[in-house]
Amino acid sequence: MASPSWRHKHVELDQGKLSRARRILGAKTETETLERALDLVVSEAGIDAALRKARGKARIRKVFR
Repeated sequence: MASPSWRHKHVELDQGKLSRARRILGAKTETETLERALDLVVSEAGIDAALRKARGKARIRKVFR
């Protein structure tokens, strides 16, 4: 991944959702919360694309009990 390009953004967010996400993610700051949430979305996009490509042709097996 390329080095991050930082920009200041002014956004309006639901404070309740942000606080809840912060607790769920265990983040110390709101900025860390947003960064971690964005990281999750980006990483999940690759998984979603692979699942769409498989279109039910692949088998999922249980690896943890």
